[in-house]
Amino acid sequence: MDNRFSRTINMIGEEKFNILKNSSVIVFGLGGVGGAVCEALVRSGIGTIGIVDKDVVDITNINRQLIATEKTVGMLKTEAMRNRLLDINPAVLIRKYDLFYLPETADEIKLSEYDFVVDCIDNVTAKLELIARCKELNVPVISSMGTGNKLNPEMLEISDISKTSVCPLARVMRRELKKRGITRLPVVYSKEEPVKTDLSVPASMSFTPPVAGYLLSSFVIKKLIF
Repeated sequence: MDNRFSRTINMIGEEKFNILKNSSVIVFGLGGVGGAVCEALVRSGIGTIGIVDKDVVDITNINRQLIATEKTVGMLKTEAMRNRLLDINPAVLIRKYDLFYLPETADEIKLSEYDFVVDCIDNVTAKLELIARCKELNVPVISSMGTGNKLNPEMLEISDISKTSVCPLARVMRRELKKRGITRLPVVYSKEEPVKTDLSVPASMSFTPPVAGYLLSSFVIKKLIF
């Protein structure tokens, strides 16, 4: 047994751990939320992970993104994430997609190859495309709503999109998904009113996005083994 996972096995048992080891999850968006999802999944023993992003690490990411350090600024996020995940578990199989997921690039990824999809994308068009395709293929998916301008991670929760409130992104997604005949979708969202700022770029803190990521990953892990 690989001792790095001994405490995980103590929690869920070897049979369920082997399910995780043989499972594949793909994460779209490697920012503050998605980075935490990837790390939690690999630390939990997921055997195969897809990572999707085309951005590079920017100095402004350092305040909240796990992969952002002085050494990784300017590096593709997928490459920085790949290096970090292999440092955690050298045996994990990583499928790296250096692209922005949009309707015109969606065919480059075979969603049906994965046991679960995690949506941590900021772009509404991309989110809708991804969720619609998952529903069409019957691939389980969970989606992150907005964590920008949110100061209180204790107000994050897992819910169905139909039961969300307050979150501006959830409101838009709920309306647009309904137009597409999609009324049910597990999401992580916050009931906190966004902090008002004078800047066009969303404000953020080190703790809120990763907490959303850990909630997303816990949902995926438990759905896979229970």
